[in-house]
Amino acid sequence: MKNNTIEILDTTLRDGEQTPGVSFSPQEKLDVAKLLLTKVHVDRLELASARVSDGEARAVKDIISWAEPHGFVDQLEILGFIDGGKSVNWIKSVGGRSVNLVAKGSVEHCRKQLHKTPRRHIDDVAKEIEYAVNSNMNVNLYLEAWSSGMMANDFSYICDLINHAKQFPVSRIMLADTLGLLPPDELSKKLEWMISAFPEIHFDFHGHNDYGLVTANSLAAVKAGVSGIHTTINGMGERAGNQPLAQIIVAIHDFTQYRTHVAEKELFRASQIIQSISGKRCPWNMPVVGSDVHTQTCGVHADGDKKGGLYFNRLRPERFGRQRDYALGKLSGKASIESNLEEMGLYTGLSPEEKSHLLSEIVRLGDKKKAVSGADLPYIVAGVKRSPQNKLLQITAADFETKLHGIAKSHVEINYNGQIASASAKGNGGYDAFVKALKKCLKTFSLSMPKLLDYEERIPPGGRTDALVETTITWKFGGRTHITTGVDSDQLLSAVAATEKILNLMVQ
Repeated sequence: MKNNTIEILDTTLRDGEQTPGVSFSPQEKLDVAKLLLTKVHVDRLELASARVSDGEARAVKDIISWAEPHGFVDQLEILGFIDGGKSVNWIKSVGGRSVNLVAKGSVEHCRKQLHKTPRRHIDDVAKEIEYAVNSNMNVNLYLEAWSSGMMANDFSYICDLINHAKQFPVSRIMLADTLGLLPPDELSKKLEWMISAFPEIHFDFHGHNDYGLVTANSLAAVKAGVSGIHTTINGMGERAGNQPLAQIIVAIHDFTQYRTHVAEKELFRASQIIQSISGKRCPWNMPVVGSDVHTQTCGVHADGDKKGGLYFNRLRPERFGRQRDYALGKLSGKASIESNLEEMGLYTGLSPEEKSHLLSEIVRLGDKKKAVSGADLPYIVAGVKRSPQNKLLQITAADFETKLHGIAKSHVEINYNGQIASASAKGNGGYDAFVKALKKCLKTFSLSMPKLLDYEERIPPGGRTDALVETTITWKFGGRTHITTGVDSDQLLSAVAATEKILNLMVQ
């Protein structure tokens, strides 16, 4: 029988990184882990999949090294596989203590994907669990494609698998709707079967959003009796994504008798940070964290709010550290500007110089645009903070010469590990000239440019010609796609910032 608290496992750093074009650096993974554990207060983090790469191992080691003295190491989990102990050994080598072992949740997956009988797979799973337990590892068991198995009437196989797992100290059984196949009523029925058969087991539900039903499904899972829900920030994940963290938190708090440990006021800031480092933007109307969800434009609604809060629901902006009106301008005053930024969670962590630059930029834009909207603020903050820490490669100069009728020119200088290289080039436009000059510089260090797949520029909603520019570039190297963004008041320099980021990702 579960208590009054629903556990939240966030898998942004593992399942969320399967979002096309998304690859977090080790430093970004560490920053997100700190955010989720110390500010958002999720109960558990799934950091990575075992045996992926040396870079992944380094990122996990960094997080565990930070987490251990701060008392968070037991909240960290890593996905492992039925592979004869290789995953368990990898997890131990990076300092991990918990493994989430992936087993097949359907007979068809055993036969067609593994080419094994269900009995053989069950035996292999039992051996893997025994090895992990004997290696002093905490074990959770994932039933991948569990919903597929339940739809195929594989209940007896699933029960047999769980009964064998119960011979060992398995902490949790994780039930995955891997393809988002079940509607809420069917999910509730199948979960009730599971909980009736195994009332003593802590079940987690791991949902995907292929039909746009994931929050309804996760809510149904909580009401059916599961003890934990898996999430990602902004619903990141492959295909249609995973369960968005913010949406299920408010649904649990408002529509059930259960609570979570998650701090609601940190949800919007977490969403903004993930958008910034992933390059994947939320829809403007995404519940809880969308840019416009607290903007009231209808005159009737505004009148009703003024006369008695007639059009308010429980999702008031103040609940999430937001406001209904973010408008700022040159007459707002320093105190007002600081207050608005602090309430949005965008002011902490800035140096005094960055704060001064930030305030000056808001006043400058307000003087030209008359008002600075809330949509502008993340761009401005990103602009003053766009230089990543510990950069191995810096573009120290990027000069441009363009003409209405003529070839563009660019002069570029880079600093790579303290060594300087510079070059000039011509091109069909400023960025083309810049890239050609940059390639010459990189050649000095036997480095090459990644392949550019897509290039996008945008300004905040309602922006004008003086607005900040965000350049988002999609690249390919190492067999994977990557997305970087740059922000500047000059569109060429915003592209330079995005390019510098991909180069640093390459040389890490």
